[in-house]
Amino acid sequence: MEYITLPNDTLAPVSPYCHAVRAGDLLFVTGQLAQDPATGEILRGAIEDQTRRVMDNLKRVLEEAGSSFDQVVMARVFVTDMRFLPILNPIYASYFSSGHIPGRTAIGVTGLAGLGEIEIDLIAYCGDKA
Repeated sequence: MEYITLPNDTLAPVSPYCHAVRAGDLLFVTGQLAQDPATGEILRGAIEDQTRRVMDNLKRVLEEAGSSFDQVVMARVFVTDMRFLPILNPIYASYFSSGHIPGRTAIGVTGLAGLGEIEIDLIAYCGDKA
C-alpha cells in the first residue's frame, strides 16, 4: 500500500489521516471538506462555494496521487441538508468529463468535522489506463 499526503503547507489534515491510500489498482481518497488550502480554515457560506472548494481539494489530492476525476468510479457525498443536492449536483458533475459520471451515494448527516456542510470522498481505479 502507498499512503499519499500533500505537502505540509497544503490541506493540512484536521485529524490523524492521510489524504489518500493506494491499494493495488484502487485509490481511496479521504473525504475532503471545504478547507481553504491557504489558511486551513473551513469555508462558510454558500453551498455553491463550499462545493467548488471541496471539488478543487479532491482534484489536488487526485493529481498528487497521479490520478484524475476521469478515473473515479465511486463517490460519497455527505451533506448536512439534503436540500443542498439540487444546488451542488451541477457543480459536482462539471468536474467530470462528458459521459463519465461515477457511481455515487448521497448521505444526509447531522454534522461534519470542522462544522462543514459538505464532504466528499472518492474511490478511483488506477489500473489499466484503457
